[in-house]
Amino acid sequence: MEKSSSMTTLRTSVEHGTTQVASMQTALDMEDIRAVGIHEHKEAAQCLADAFADDEVARYFIDTEDRSHWSEQDKWDLHVSILEYVVAAHCYKGLVTTVGSNYDCVALWMPPGKNMDDWCTILRSGLWRLQYKLSWEGKQRFFAEFLPLLHHTKHAVMDNRDDNSYYLVYIGTKRSARGKGYARKLIEDVTKQADDEGRACYLESSNSINLVIYRKLGFEERRKIYLSRGKGPIALDIMVREPSRPTINETSALRGGIVKLQTVSN
Repeated sequence: MEKSSSMTTLRTSVEHGTTQVASMQTALDMEDIRAVGIHEHKEAAQCLADAFADDEVARYFIDTEDRSHWSEQDKWDLHVSILEYVVAAHCYKGLVTTVGSNYDCVALWMPPGKNMDDWCTILRSGLWRLQYKLSWEGKQRFFAEFLPLLHHTKHAVMDNRDDNSYYLVYIGTKRSARGKGYARKLIEDVTKQADDEGRACYLESSNSINLVIYRKLGFEERRKIYLSRGKGPIALDIMVREPSRPTINETSALRGGIVKLQTVSN
C-alpha cells in the first residue's frame, strides 16, 4: 500500500510538472513574433480596427457630412473594410507581423524597395473597392488629400533614402491587450534588422501620446503635417529612426531588403 501510494504521488508530481512545462511553453509561444499570411488578413485587420476605433485619422474618411445619415454600425463596417484591404495589400507586398495569443498586436511594414501602388496589388487586396465604398467627400479626403500628402512628405523627409528605408505604416494593439509591451516587441523586431542593414525607419503618428514611446525606440520628430478638409485640422507627426550602424553603400542599397497611422500602447 505504501509503495503504491508513493508511486501514485510520484506519477501525480511528474504529470503536474509536465503540465507546468506545457503551460510555460504555451505562454512563451504566445510571445513569439510571427508573420501574418494573406489567409489571416481579416483577423489582423480586426486587431487594427479595435486599436484605431477612435483614431481621428482613421475616422477622417468615414465621418463626413455626406455620410451623416449612416448608422454607427455602417461606419464601423466601412472602418473594418478599409483595414482589411490595407492589411491584405501589405500581406502581398509588404510585411505584416503579430504577437499575442489572438492577433493582440499587429504591425504593417513596407520594406525597402517595396510599395503597394501597382494595379495587381490594388485589385488583389480589394483597395479598388474604396472607390465605391467611400462617399464623394471620403474619396476626396483619402485619394486627393491623404495619400498624396503622405507620399510627398515621405519623399521630402527621406530624400534619396525614400525607397531605401523601412516604413512603419500601421501598428496597433487591441485595447484588451495593452500594457504587455507587444508594440515595442514588433517595432524592435524590424528596427534591429534595419540597424544590421544600416537603414532608417520612418513613420507617421496620428496620436501625440505615442510620441514618447517612439522616442524611447530611437525615433525623432522631423515635421508635422495636417489634414484640413474636416471641421478642424488633424495633425500627424513625422518621425525617423536613424540606424545605429553605418549607412549601407550604394551597391548594397540596390539589393533591397526585407506598416499613416499608429496607435501604440505598451
